[in-house]
Amino acid sequence: MLSRRAALLLAAAGLVQLSPPVARPVRAPSVPPVRSASAETVRARPRIEALLADRARALLRLDRSALAAGVTPAGRAAELAGLARLARVPLAELSYRITDFAEPVGDAVTLTVELGWRIAEFDDLPAVLTRRIGCELVDGEWLLATDQPVGGAALWDLGEVRAVQGGHSLVLGQADPAALAAAAATADLAVPLVTEVWGGDWPGRLLLGFPATGEQFARLLGVSEAGYQGIAAVTTAAAGAPLHSPADRVLINPQAYAGLSELGRRVVTVHEATHVATRADTRPWTPLWLSEGVADYTGYRGAGRSPKQIAPELARAAAVKGFTAALPADTDFAAGSAGIGLAYELAWSACDLIARRFGEQRLVGFYRAAGAAGPTGDREEWLDGLCRARLGLGLADLTREWGEDLHQRFAH
Repeated sequence: MLSRRAALLLAAAGLVQLSPPVARPVRAPSVPPVRSASAETVRARPRIEALLADRARALLRLDRSALAAGVTPAGRAAELAGLARLARVPLAELSYRITDFAEPVGDAVTLTVELGWRIAEFDDLPAVLTRRIGCELVDGEWLLATDQPVGGAALWDLGEVRAVQGGHSLVLGQADPAALAAAAATADLAVPLVTEVWGGDWPGRLLLGFPATGEQFARLLGVSEAGYQGIAAVTTAAAGAPLHSPADRVLINPQAYAGLSELGRRVVTVHEATHVATRADTRPWTPLWLSEGVADYTGYRGAGRSPKQIAPELARAAAVKGFTAALPADTDFAAGSAGIGLAYELAWSACDLIARRFGEQRLVGFYRAAGAAGPTGDREEWLDGLCRARLGLGLADLTREWGEDLHQRFAH
């Protein structure tokens, strides 16, 4: 969800955005690369697989002795410190799966693994992170020497993880305890607001990651910090997963989030919670104007703000002679896009019109129908057919009505 809101969302002036969902893999059956293996690799691999299985059990059970037994002497202190950092993370499952096994060089080998981790009572399936692991042969035994993230880091890579449990939420991170508690309270308010619109066919809970700094936030995503400045939150998940909440995490950017008003934080959290609630109905073909528009619609529903307060850029654009409404393309929502703020406001206004013109539950049904069957040919023809089937008028007529509505709401 990338958004725009200056005066409305911020306690101080400035542009703060939400972020579009970031795809994160959910563990699925796959086959590691097949290639010729030397006799040394054939001997080493099962022993290292057993080492990683023992390591996973030790981390899950917070077993210091078992963890230390599988680590080189030089790496033990760092690994035990890492174990302490994740002590408050309520893990229900943790596992390693080798995806690439380099040929051993002397007494050392490097491998790439998938780290699957599932939070108790929140994840239906494990979230997956990629790690690069180095192992060394010490006195005839393979031991772990290094364990580093490839791409996104784990929360416990960043520092000691604190945990605050809410009625509908769990917040994990390095932020100040008071900030974690406030985020949990906001999430607890957001969940029923989302359920009012989207019904109870989702788990009704939110898992939030709240790091202490923007640099930590960027490390969690495996991105440049500069590319996400001003983005208040990101939902990471696998769109179209078989269950509504396979491994959704709402990650908060502390600098941007701190600049939001209380209302802004609520809107951001409801927006992100909407993405969690609609996960099973969201597919790669779902237009971003629709997925972001319904999230903003839900976020601002009942907020007591006027259309001009919600969509100031659109209000200015609509007042310009010759303005023509057009649904934004997916590319208009790209981070850093010059027109991203207007794209989000257009998306909100289109979904808001559908809800006012046809009823809120028709908007919900329209969204779910879009995810149920994707286009087999031209995307615009598919969307036109969807509009006719669900709303009773074609895409061109809907766009015309929307443009007239924008003129009435914003051009005066």
